[in-house]
Amino acid sequence: MQNREWIDSTWEKLEKKLLRTAVSSRNMIPYTSQNGVYTDENRKVSWWTNGFWGGLMWLMYKETGNDEFRKTAEKSEEILDKALCDYLCLHHDVGFMWHITSGANYRITSNEKSKNRNLFAAASLFSRYNIDGEYIRAWNSEKAKNWSIIDCLMNIPLLYWASDVIGDDRFKKVAMKHADMSAKQHIREDGSVNHVVEHNPDRCEMIKSHTGQGYSPTSCWSRGLSWAVYGMVLSYIHTNKKDYLEAAVKTADYYIKKCEKYDYIPPIDFDMPGEPMYIDTTAGVITACGLIEIAKQTNDKKYLEAAIKTLRNIEEKYCDYTDTEDSILQMGSERYPFDENAMKGVHIPIIYGDFFFAEAILKLKGSDFLIW
Repeated sequence: MQNREWIDSTWEKLEKKLLRTAVSSRNMIPYTSQNGVYTDENRKVSWWTNGFWGGLMWLMYKETGNDEFRKTAEKSEEILDKALCDYLCLHHDVGFMWHITSGANYRITSNEKSKNRNLFAAASLFSRYNIDGEYIRAWNSEKAKNWSIIDCLMNIPLLYWASDVIGDDRFKKVAMKHADMSAKQHIREDGSVNHVVEHNPDRCEMIKSHTGQGYSPTSCWSRGLSWAVYGMVLSYIHTNKKDYLEAAVKTADYYIKKCEKYDYIPPIDFDMPGEPMYIDTTAGVITACGLIEIAKQTNDKKYLEAAIKTLRNIEEKYCDYTDTEDSILQMGSERYPFDENAMKGVHIPIIYGDFFFAEAILKLKGSDFLIW
């Protein structure tokens, strides 16, 4: 009963605040806020986070039926169209950009234009697959041509969807090959993760791991872990392959073991120095989404309990529902700060924090809409 009261109260605050910002920020795609006001910081239209604002609006519209959310979601999708005009600016994160915007639009409203957008995004992601190496390539730079990243587990639901919607399993096969590789090469035996893996492009073989946004090549970046927890259980939901659920459970168990001593508010990296302490609330709310789904699939209450502990502790300490701040979830972090320049992205609000926080609360509220 106590959790139900908290869930309902949190939802009421979310809905009220997001209705205000849906109107005030309709003609932009926010990334963070400055002096309490949303800004996109002049980021390119192909920036990887640009789907979360529209995705958040579709989550809210699906639950409330309020047209103000739908209008903002559709405007966000219209802005994203510009990114489809430059093939070379597209990357491994097109699932983050279109599957939760255009894909959600199509599933909710049957909009054929949105279906078409999402299929183009799926084809782009599909084209990044290295057949011999059995991985989906990450970034576009020469340096990264043989790299994959753990984040891509959250993009491959776009490929599962594409196979379903056009009745062609080639997209699903590529998604599963990449998930198989990630289970072996990104997820370590103890449940921690490699963020960046360099591959042999001619066979399914890991050469080495690289430092991405965590502390070191051998450490465990907490948001990378969150992509694994949620991404692997999503692959299980879409395929029913037990290996994926086992991988999700392994990473979830690692999260629970490590996060207990942090009061379920993750540090940026679980292996970073103890001082100064840098946290990443976004890693917590993303992981919570995955934990809730794992609890549904395993009927093990410990995963739901860990999700609620994470969400309640983060909500109590780091959510802002006032009218003087556009963002809700505070204290997100882009990466571990090795230098002063990187400090600009530490302990700031980031749009995907609000997206996954709202998604997690909706799951607890009882919504059965899986936007992925």
